[in-house]
Amino acid sequence: MTRKIILKVKRFVDGDGLIAEDYYSKREFEIRLYGIDAPEMSYCAKIKKDEKELHLPAALLIKLGYMSFEFLKSNLIIGESCTLIQEENNLSDKYGRLLGYIVLHDDRVLNEIMIKEGFAKPYNDVFCEMLPMYQEWNLQAKIDLKGLYSIVNKF
Repeated sequence: MTRKIILKVKRFVDGDGLIAEDYYSKREFEIRLYGIDAPEMSYCAKIKKDEKELHLPAALLIKLGYMSFEFLKSNLIIGESCTLIQEENNLSDKYGRLLGYIVLHDDRVLNEIMIKEGFAKPYNDVFCEMLPMYQEWNLQAKIDLKGLYSIVNKF
């Protein structure tokens, strides 16, 4: 079972998050793009962990985070309407952000675009229905040296 919400984009948070307003109720929500993970954009606990695990300097990871952020913004416009599709069992994360797939006005799914173009990787810590496909598409982006994979072989 899935849940759909029509949203208007208000602003961007990072390469895998944005703030949107429910088209009908006018309530604002932070949305975390479900099933994907983009590098962080600031020095934080997660970047220290990634730095250690990936053997990549924080400054490079932050640069990659900004590249993901810019790519996300190039696919979605402030004020544009989109649809949030959620999996019934995973509506929000531990930070209270809504989890979901963002469907653009042309019916493409932003989460998929981010993975296929190499600007995000699958988020393996929480299962989502699309995870197996995201892993496949991510491997292809890596082989094709797309997006961030044109600079590094892991992020």
